[in-house]
Amino acid sequence: MLKIEKLNVSVDDKKILKDFNLNIGKGEVHAIMGPNGSGKSTLSYVLAGKDGYEVDGKIIFKNENIVELEADERAQRGIFLAFQYPIEIPGVFMNNFLKTSLNAVRKAKGQKEVDVVEFLSLVKQHAKKLGIKDEQLGRALNVGFSGGEKKRNEVLQMSLLEPELAILDETDSGLDIDALKIVADGVNALRSPNRSFLIITHYQRLLDYIKPDFVHVMVNGSIVKTGCSKLAQELDKIGYKEFQKAI
Repeated sequence: MLKIEKLNVSVDDKKILKDFNLNIGKGEVHAIMGPNGSGKSTLSYVLAGKDGYEVDGKIIFKNENIVELEADERAQRGIFLAFQYPIEIPGVFMNNFLKTSLNAVRKAKGQKEVDVVEFLSLVKQHAKKLGIKDEQLGRALNVGFSGGEKKRNEVLQMSLLEPELAILDETDSGLDIDALKIVADGVNALRSPNRSFLIITHYQRLLDYIKPDFVHVMVNGSIVKTGCSKLAQELDKIGYKEFQKAI
């Protein structure tokens, strides 16, 4: 599904990712954990195609090197990024944003676009599962929303777009336990043999609800250790200091 080979990423001559390598198979859930400043969020932005980075290396997604593709082209190919801090967009209403995004992806896949009636039926069905009220769908995108509401909106987008690779960047940030469970349930409902996840987090608590197949420790722009889900529990107890000392 995804193969990253010797990925080096810099900003203003400061190297953030250093010969970074990672393989994610179809249907697998991988978690990357690490201290602040280790390059976790940078990795998510670069995979999604955000501008502003000097990138060298390969990002192979479904047998295609996508390193030169724009963000919208990557989204059309099936990559989705849920942001740590979803942005507010005044004047852009949630329903319109979701419908436009959905039809752009469907068009890229050669599928029939949905009309207004089909879309409203579909979005309400998905929103109900996430505890999102109908009136929220008619508001400006993320404007005046709580942190939990913004994160649920991200999961709603993901459930509608049905990406093949979903990247969750610190999705648990700012969530209380009830909101965390709702978001985790939404993510778990999307797990399938044809969909892979890359979960980026600082803390272990999200992984109590979304069980990863592999956990990677990232320090100073590189993966320094890989293990099963038990590694996350170990990190919760010992922290990252011993890995930072080894660098």
